[in-house]
Amino acid sequence: MKVTEHLAKAKKTLFSIEILPPLKGKSIQSIFNTIDPLMEFKPPFIDVTYHREEYIYKKRDGGFLERISVRKRPGTVGICAAIINRYKTDAVPHIICGGFTREETEDALIDLSFLGIDNVLLLRGDAQKNEQQFVPEKGGHHYALDLVNQVVNLNNGKFIDEDLKDVEPTNLCIGVAGYPEKHFEAPNLDVDINYLKKKVDAGAHYIVTQMFFDNKKYEKFVTKCRDAGITVPIIPGLKPMSTKKQLTILPKTFSIDIPIELHNEIEKCNTDDEVKQVGVEWSINQSKGLIKMGAPCLHFYTMGNPDNIRKIASAVF
Repeated sequence: MKVTEHLAKAKKTLFSIEILPPLKGKSIQSIFNTIDPLMEFKPPFIDVTYHREEYIYKKRDGGFLERISVRKRPGTVGICAAIINRYKTDAVPHIICGGFTREETEDALIDLSFLGIDNVLLLRGDAQKNEQQFVPEKGGHHYALDLVNQVVNLNNGKFIDEDLKDVEPTNLCIGVAGYPEKHFEAPNLDVDINYLKKKVDAGAHYIVTQMFFDNKKYEKFVTKCRDAGITVPIIPGLKPMSTKKQLTILPKTFSIDIPIELHNEIEKCNTDDEVKQVGVEWSINQSKGLIKMGAPCLHFYTMGNPDNIRKIASAVF
């Protein structure tokens, strides 16, 4: 079922989660260990992130360096199939621009459609660690908007090879990312929302936000989106704080603010267990406030750790 169909038929705010693929060499059980404790809250869909390929250099005979492509985590197709088979729950694979040609993206979308997957979340993705800015694959997409256009074309039966006859169109529900505190590359929030509107106007069906810790940021973001003519559902993304280091890591990595009240409470903590408790309590209050605002679904970034999410969900759902 499509994410938008789940949202439309729901009589209350839904609960959903996002999981990380296991590191290469790890079994699918690590995925199940994250999901199993959260299934009592009946997530109608589970997002599966994707991490682009990275490169390492190995020294060869003669002193030459050979660039070798490696992937830290396996792709999402098999994981999505495993989730659907085990939990009878919809899986939402993340599709990114980085590292893929248009043809490779089309093949991945066809595979997902064959599996009966109804949803995709389309993202540009991050730059390589050795790059100062995002560089697309040769023959690939530069922006998430390009991905949206490609999926819309497939949904309309338009493939890259225009000579194909009697094609069957896909029927994928398209999600895109939104940034309540703006994307770090955008000059301001208004410009960022204009870019978001282009993705929606092109055919995106719903929005999932970057994490935030101040509900006023989400409320302002939704208002500005509606004022800009964006009418699709906007799902807030949430992550509880769990370590003191995150006070500096999260703002640097995701270009988000930590409210002074949350910052001060975490600074008082002597251990990460204390930080986790503060993070859970803050997220519970956040969640209850978002439900009062009428958020269609609360989407939790598990980062492979279900324990805190389970405590939050137990208090809220």
